[in-house]
Amino acid sequence: MVKVALISGSLRKESISTKIAKAVGELFPEGYEAQFVDIGSLPMYNEDLETDNPPAEYIAFRNAIKESDAVLFVTPEYNRSFSGAIKNAVDVGSRPYGQASLEGKPAAIISQSMGNLGGFGANHHLRQTLVFLNMPLLQQPEAYIGNSGDLFDENGKIKNPDTTQFLQSFVNAFVDLINRYNR
Repeated sequence: MVKVALISGSLRKESISTKIAKAVGELFPEGYEAQFVDIGSLPMYNEDLETDNPPAEYIAFRNAIKESDAVLFVTPEYNRSFSGAIKNAVDVGSRPYGQASLEGKPAAIISQSMGNLGGFGANHHLRQTLVFLNMPLLQQPEAYIGNSGDLFDENGKIKNPDTTQFLQSFVNAFVDLINRYNR
């Protein structure tokens, strides 16, 4: 079973990023298991906490990533960048030095915003950070979801079949990337 960690960069109760992550998680083929990894309880990264007893939340997050074969990030755009919650998770997952749980994991990014640009700035800033961690990134198709407030119906399902079809093509390309690195 290939495990894909789903990370939402929004901590809101009714988070659109989380809804997107869960909807996309259902599009993976048989033999893939998409698991939501909660980052809301992670204490802010502080190197002083990297002792023989780091916070239990750090350990749990790092283990969840280590047990995964790939990582899908879904982030809102905040001030033309990705969310602080994802930055904190990436910082936790990149330490301790030389033992980064994120290192080398195939990754993909979906960004979303309430506006028309679909989180373009967030997507590209996160790419820069993940490249430093040697994470092979899905290059095409890029996934910027604009006007995300109108994405879901009252039952939490994506309204537009074209959007679902696009997200399926995104997942298919991500699966191809994962397969190249997890043989």
